[in-house]
Formats: sequence, C-alpha cells, structure tokens
Amino acid sequence: MNTIMKISGLIGFVCAMATPAFAGEQGEQKVMLMLGGKFCEAYLGDVEAALSKLSGVKAVDLKSMKGHAVVTINGEKVKAGHLVSAVNGVKGEGWHCTGEVMK
Repeated sequence: MNTIMKISGLIGFVCAMATPAFAGEQGEQKVMLMLGGKFCEAYLGDVEAALSKLSGVKAVDLKSMKGHAVVTINGEKVKAGHLVSAVNGVKGEGWHCTGEVMK
C-alpha cells in the first residue's frame, strides 16, 4: 500500500510539472483592453466579432471583467495595436466603441 501511495505521488508530481509546458502555445499572450464609448456595452457582440476576425486572435473574453476584453493572442501574428484598431472601428449611427490597452 505504501508503494502505491509513493508511485501515485510521483505520478501526480510529474503531471503537475509537465502541465505548464503544454498549457499554452509558444508566443501566446493575454492582452486586456479597457472598453469605452457611447453605448458600447450594448454592442459587445460586435466587439467580439471584430476582435475574433483578426488573424492570431485565439479567444475573446468579455465576461471576466465588466467593461474589459481579455484577448488571448499569438503575439507573433497580431499586436495590441491591431486589437485597439479593431475595437475603435466598431461603431454605428449614434454609438461607438473605444479600446485602450491596460498595462
């Protein structure tokens, strides 16, 4: 029984040590954008669509922090400035969105 517990502990340790190496792809980063603009909150679907269209964007999270977008990107394909431009391009008659990179 003691041997089984030692082996289980060793396997758990090896898995825990290996997980970070496989957790994200090389070059993957998270960028947080503060969102603003007249009535932008009502058009978050448009913000998500604009960001998702960019090559290198892996995921867009608009729910974790109110008024913010957490964007997972491949930093080799897309830069934070591209994300800001995409958000700033989301607008319609009488409303617009703005994005600012949080540092």
